[in-house]
Amino acid sequence: MRHFLTGAGSGIGLALAHRLADRGDDLVVLARNDARAAELEDTFERAQVLVADLADPGTLNGLGRQVDGGVDTLLHVAGVVDLAPVSRLRLAEWEEQIAVNLTAPAVLTRELLPHLRGSRGTVVFVNSSAGLTATAEWSAYAASKFGLRALADSLRAEEVESGVRVSTVYPSRTATPMQEKVHEQEGRTYDSSRWISAETVVDTILHVIDLPRDATIPDVTVRPVVPRPGT
Repeated sequence: MRHFLTGAGSGIGLALAHRLADRGDDLVVLARNDARAAELEDTFERAQVLVADLADPGTLNGLGRQVDGGVDTLLHVAGVVDLAPVSRLRLAEWEEQIAVNLTAPAVLTRELLPHLRGSRGTVVFVNSSAGLTATAEWSAYAASKFGLRALADSLRAEEVESGVRVSTVYPSRTATPMQEKVHEQEGRTYDSSRWISAETVVDTILHVIDLPRDATIPDVTVRPVVPRPGT
């Protein structure tokens, strides 16, 4: 199989890229700049590495023509988060989260659809529990993830006749560098043992993309067993 993957430099995306490479699958990975591209080329020697900045979705225009060969799955894993109440939400923070978490996946999906239709492939959006329920200080991130859910639902309806499967994975808090940053913004002590491991989320994604052709999993939620303090 051949997979196009965003977010391969860290967290869930890095763990997923390693698992796919280790089982012998081919990768096309996206890097935001040349320096990150060099790092990914060293880490994944067999991968095709393309450069575009998800924070500037216009850089994705024409990217589909740069992909060498077919693509079986498009895996949207990259994301950014900045917490703030609406009363103090800076426009730049809002715009970056909408661009990276919502607009860029829409543009990238458009670019890759010819490849995915040809392979009757699968699109996986790694969303968040914040794409299902919005809480205080999460407005910008949750808005981007609610929008990502709508994008997935519309795409699924549009592509059913082409045989392209569309799935959304909703991980709750996962032990990644992003989660460590969130805890810092919340003023809380980070304890990775309380949260889902990145490998567990990867197991879920692999189950989705490896599903036989006679079925699809439109939505799946992954939550930690250990409850959050106070809940």
